[in-house]
Amino acid sequence: MVSQFWQSPSGQGLLAFLQQRIHDGARIYPAHPLKALALTPLNEVKVVILGQDPYHGAGQAEGLAFSVPAGVAPPPSLRNIFKELHADLGLAPPFEPSLVPWAQHGVLLLNTCLSVEDGQPASHAKQGWEALTDEIIQAVAGSTSACVFLLWGAHAQSKAGLINQASPQAAKTCWVLQANHPSPLSALRGPQPFVGCRHFSQAQHWLTTKGVTFDWHLER
Repeated sequence: MVSQFWQSPSGQGLLAFLQQRIHDGARIYPAHPLKALALTPLNEVKVVILGQDPYHGAGQAEGLAFSVPAGVAPPPSLRNIFKELHADLGLAPPFEPSLVPWAQHGVLLLNTCLSVEDGQPASHAKQGWEALTDEIIQAVAGSTSACVFLLWGAHAQSKAGLINQASPQAAKTCWVLQANHPSPLSALRGPQPFVGCRHFSQAQHWLTTKGVTFDWHLER
């Protein structure tokens, strides 16, 4: 899928854009924009968490939505994710903030745009990444036997149609849960506050009913 994307008009346009920005001296994050796909093969995905674009601060982005590398202080959205995980399932915040253990156990942490420039949020939006990530969302939804999609915030929720239309079986094999973004600016707002959404326990229970073993522990 990825190799075909780079040969497509969208992929070629994105490559040209990235090469020009590098030539112009832009600092682009993360170093490995396709890390989520490398850690979570599409045929092993049990949960999809959609983000928008990578963190734009130095050292924060690691190619996984909402995650930061070990040793980096968790940003506010990630802190709220850990708080909800604890309130919902009683799981204490991990010693390290990286979500790599989730990625290695079937959680596709997918930003819809996979690169960003230093200090400039959404600076690479609508340059071609979305064509690839939309295709990934549809591929997972169209082939899975059981997958939960966690759509937090309006941007992620705008992708719900891709999931529902992926296949005739999607209504039975995909479960979509929606809430506000975990950012402090919206986490407590209605009509679907992130705080108290209990998405983690709901996702785990639904997967169990489908015969899928899954848990949200980050300490492995």
